Amino acid sequence: MLNIVLLEPEIPQNTGNIARTCVATCTTLHLIRPFGFEITDKNLKRAGLDYWKYLDIKYYDNLEHFRTENPSAVCRYFTTKGELCYTDATYPENCYLFFGKETRGLPESLLKENEKDCVRIPMFGEIRSLNLSNSVAIGLYEALRQQGFDELNKMGKFPGKA
Repeated sequence: MLNIVLLEPEIPQNTGNIARTCVATCTTLHLIRPFGFEITDKNLKRAGLDYWKYLDIKYYDNLEHFRTENPSAVCRYFTTKGELCYTDATYPENCYLFFGKETRGLPESLLKENEKDCVRIPMFGEIRSLNLSNSVAIGLYEALRQQGFDELNKMGKFPGKA
C-alpha cells in the first residue's frame, strides 16, 4: 500500500479530487494542518463525491506530529526543485509521497533535509507547476506501476472503509 501526504493543502477541490484518487487506488491520505479550508467544506466533499466514506484518512497537527506518528516512513518529496525525475525514483511498499501547498510547495528546509529523496515531474519551459491533484495522480500511478499494480489487481470494489 502507498500513502499520499498533503502538507498544508489550501484548495478544497484539489484535496477532494486527491481523496477520490486515493479511494480508487487503496491509498491512505495523510493531511497535515493547517488547511486552507474546513474538512466539512462542501467543495471538498463534492469533489470526493460519495467516495469519502471509503477513504482511509489520517490527520496531523503539524509536520512534527506526522514524524512522531510515522518515525520510519520512507518518503519521496515532490518538488519542481528536485534533481531526480519521478520515473527514476523507486517507491517501496508503504512509501509516503509528499506534496506541498498549492501556492508554495514544500518548505525549503524539508527539501534540504531530504535532498536525495526529492523528485520532480518534468515540465516544459517557464511553467511553474502542475495542478496539485494532477501531480499526485502522476506520482501515485508511477509508484503503482513500479509495484505492478499488484494490490489493485487483487482487489474488488471499495476495499477501504465500509
